[in-house]
Amino acid sequence: MGSCVIFCAGGFDALARPLGAEDYVIAADGGLRHTQALGIVPAEILGDFDSLGYVPEGATVYPVEKDDTDAMLAARRGLALGLREFVFYGALEGPRLDHTVANFQTLQFLADRGARGFLVGRDTLVTVVKNGSLTFPAGAEGNLSVFCMGPDARGVTERGLYYGLTNGVLTAGFPLGASNHFTGEQAVISVEDGSLLVLWDRSAGFPE
Repeated sequence: MGSCVIFCAGGFDALARPLGAEDYVIAADGGLRHTQALGIVPAEILGDFDSLGYVPEGATVYPVEKDDTDAMLAARRGLALGLREFVFYGALEGPRLDHTVANFQTLQFLADRGARGFLVGRDTLVTVVKNGSLTFPAGAEGNLSVFCMGPDARGVTERGLYYGLTNGVLTAGFPLGASNHFTGEQAVISVEDGSLLVLWDRSAGFPE
């Protein structure tokens, strides 16, 4: 099964990895501009189209006054199709900070449902890990930060990073996990109970 690759209306420069034959591409509102620039025909186009400014042919149109962001609409659609990995472009570096924070919460929404989402920015990758772990191969370089999402995250372990942590507790009220970095060793970030927002340099690539 491929990934659900969602193009949103924020900043975008290039794919972080090639699209696979089984990937399912959704253009959310102004994200259609990015797929057009890449010469990609999305499987679906959806949104309220306040960003794009017009309704493209064949699109699924939602009202502007709704509870879901366009990124969340696309995430729900991917889940309904049975997809478990989500890659969002144009969802991290848009002109509105509130939508970036909303996209962090969309990652949590996916994690709560047993799926994994990634926000891909020009220089940064972001995900949420819930009651699980991330592993980066040896040779990864750059910075990495870990933040608690919601209630205390317990049993947090960080190995193979400059600042290690074993069975620690991260809270939403103190940024203990900020500004760590890879050492060249295999790196593992895990949490036994709770959720972590993990941000790292795009040059390190996706976790294994």
